[in-house]
Amino acid sequence: MPVAERTDTAAETAVVIVAAGRGTRAGGAEPKQWRPIAGQSVLARSVAAFAGFRRVVVVLHPDDMARGVAEFRGRVTLVAGGETRSASVRNALESLEFSGVSRVLVHDGARPFVSAALVGRVFGALGRAPAAAPALGVTDALWTGTGGRVTGVADRAGLYRAQTPQGFHFGAILAAHRAHPGGAADDVEVARAAGLDVAIVEGEEENIKITWPADFERAERMLGRDMDIRTGNGFDVHAFTAGDHVTLCGLRVAHDRALLGHSDADVGMHALTDAIYGALAEGDIGRHFPPSDPQWKGAASAIFLAHAAGLARQKGYAVSNADVTLICERPKIGPHAIDMARELSRILGIGPDRVSVKATTSERLGFTGREEGIAALASVTLVRP
Repeated sequence: MPVAERTDTAAETAVVIVAAGRGTRAGGAEPKQWRPIAGQSVLARSVAAFAGFRRVVVVLHPDDMARGVAEFRGRVTLVAGGETRSASVRNALESLEFSGVSRVLVHDGARPFVSAALVGRVFGALGRAPAAAPALGVTDALWTGTGGRVTGVADRAGLYRAQTPQGFHFGAILAAHRAHPGGAADDVEVARAAGLDVAIVEGEEENIKITWPADFERAERMLGRDMDIRTGNGFDVHAFTAGDHVTLCGLRVAHDRALLGHSDADVGMHALTDAIYGALAEGDIGRHFPPSDPQWKGAASAIFLAHAAGLARQKGYAVSNADVTLICERPKIGPHAIDMARELSRILGIGPDRVSVKATTSERLGFTGREEGIAALASVTLVRP
């Protein structure tokens, strides 16, 4: 999510995105920051997260400068990196010395999922401390090991997993880098070596750093590229006939007439069932439960809906949400809508907060307006992770 500028102070903040490494541990034919995730490079996604800041400096390997010019087309300032990460950051800071910047955020170009909320926490903490950085507390047990064997257990109390962006008062971090011998793991190490107080803010599990080949698969999943999302629509109509009740969305509702049909004529459930079959490209109720088959005479429509939902599960899909609209003048649906949704959610095996049942009239127009029958529309979304 792009980070919008919030205050005049934010306008005086620069962002440094470090992407000068070769990223050999990630595998692939090119450096990890240039490899695509769902059609966009890792680095481009990292840069996009800071679109609301006016000064964005991207540090690249000297061999990548031409590529950076083509990729960003003047939207960022490009600076050549050094032999180490700390040298690359110092190059960027030196380029900003006379730019009027008062604060700087330093971010890894290989962290493409940084959120606006996380950046906001770091930015806000700079009002209380000269440096701030996001981190996550270590919750797993820690071992030491040699040769594939556990040799001991380490205390995890007070340990954190560091993330970026790491924020600093500009003058303080520039002076810290100038005084540091180099070779620091990150800019917090540089800051602490200079005696700066570093505030810890809450990090995010989603703020992953692309490091290993499997991280690209994880990133694709996070973006939902492999997720199969299908939608289906259903429509059904049943005429009135003699009777004393109608069955709608699995609920018996008293009425001075009934609905005519081969089964129980539950028009709402039929529409929803067809919506699921449609999303699965499995035809309609008639394909699975032919009206010519006498065994379905008077059958409860819950059988049909349960079959459609079961077929979706067999194919690996979950029903994300279902929406049914009943079109009639009478009976009044409002008093029963919540109970109808609960019954549908029970049959579908999903939470009632994922099912909606509502009603409308046709303003006395057409066959529903003349109270000759009831129509129903339904939509459903199926998701396969």
